[in-house]
Amino acid sequence: MLTSLAYVFLGGLLLALLSERIGLPRIIGMLLAGVVLGPFMLNLLDASLLEHSTSWRQMALVIILIKAGLTINLKDLKQVGRPALLMSFLPASFELLAYIFLAPLLFGMSTIDAALLGSVMAAVSPAVVVPRMVYLIDKGYGIKKSIPQLILAGASLDDIVVIVLFTSFLSMASGGSLNLFQFLNIPLSIVLGVLLGAFIGFVAIHFFKQVPTLHLAQKMIILLGLAFMLLALESWLKGRIALSGLLAVMSMAAVIKIKSPKEDTMLLADSFGTIWIAAELLLFVLVGTAVDIRYLGNAGLPAVLMILPALVIRSLGVLISISGSHLNKKEKLFVVLAYLPKATVQAAIGTIPLATGLESGKMILSVAVIGIVLTAPLGALLMDTNYATLLTKDN
Repeated sequence: MLTSLAYVFLGGLLLALLSERIGLPRIIGMLLAGVVLGPFMLNLLDASLLEHSTSWRQMALVIILIKAGLTINLKDLKQVGRPALLMSFLPASFELLAYIFLAPLLFGMSTIDAALLGSVMAAVSPAVVVPRMVYLIDKGYGIKKSIPQLILAGASLDDIVVIVLFTSFLSMASGGSLNLFQFLNIPLSIVLGVLLGAFIGFVAIHFFKQVPTLHLAQKMIILLGLAFMLLALESWLKGRIALSGLLAVMSMAAVIKIKSPKEDTMLLADSFGTIWIAAELLLFVLVGTAVDIRYLGNAGLPAVLMILPALVIRSLGVLISISGSHLNKKEKLFVVLAYLPKATVQAAIGTIPLATGLESGKMILSVAVIGIVLTAPLGALLMDTNYATLLTKDN
């Protein structure tokens, strides 16, 4: 395990720096390191590390979500309420419909299998999007119109909607019937996540005030422990009560930002930003290990010809969501670019249809792999190279 972690951090950092040196986003090097080190190429990583890859990725994602919550201003979210709400489901719905239309034409899939594929592909990657929006908030790009906050909120809710759709379509594809009550899990998961996170945030603030001698590192440990408990609670309640653990983590951190002195919040945010440097390596290298390059040839060019128009249709959903807002054309284009990348969600659920024995499972996994390889680097590259020209730097 220790040797494997050494490979992950050193290999991921080396290729990330090389990517940066030639003008590419660091994420490309990290993903490539995972592909090379993973079980489908050199196979240098310990099986125990890969077995718990999902948990490791969630732990890493928690760090940037805490940082996001400590950075975001809830007043800004009120400013983008309607567009953020629409962006939580409209772009994903448009992309899902695109797959329902295109997958039967290109791969001969049934409508329900095409819907299942669409639900796998429709989620935006929080791991790619969230750290970039936090960076923009820190640097002051687009904050006057709350553009990073809009994308953060929409992307966080988008994943909840897509996971519920995926669960419903998977049940139908496996021979079950559509349970309309499952769709109630979407608002329930959001509301419970926000309320529980806010409650835990208030409890944490009260504890910090009661124990003023706590050091910064001790506060960070407490926040991490609480965040992990929120994720664990989501897992424990699965199948009984819908709860978004990741949304609860952001809500907890946002409440702490509101109720803490500004200096304390800034110190916490900066410290979690520092930890993210290592967590980012762990997250994206492990995402790379999930990319089975053997599946790239199964779908090949037809998959690319399906993914690209689906992204165009998704972008139409984004534009409709932000129509009537105060964003200009350049800012709207940036929002479209920010909603392109796929990675963590596809790596997490792309293998499930195959594991459940569905005939379409192999093709769904193949398209998911191609989607990660194509859109994660592309989305990161487009955001990293265009934010300064598309967004206004505010004081």
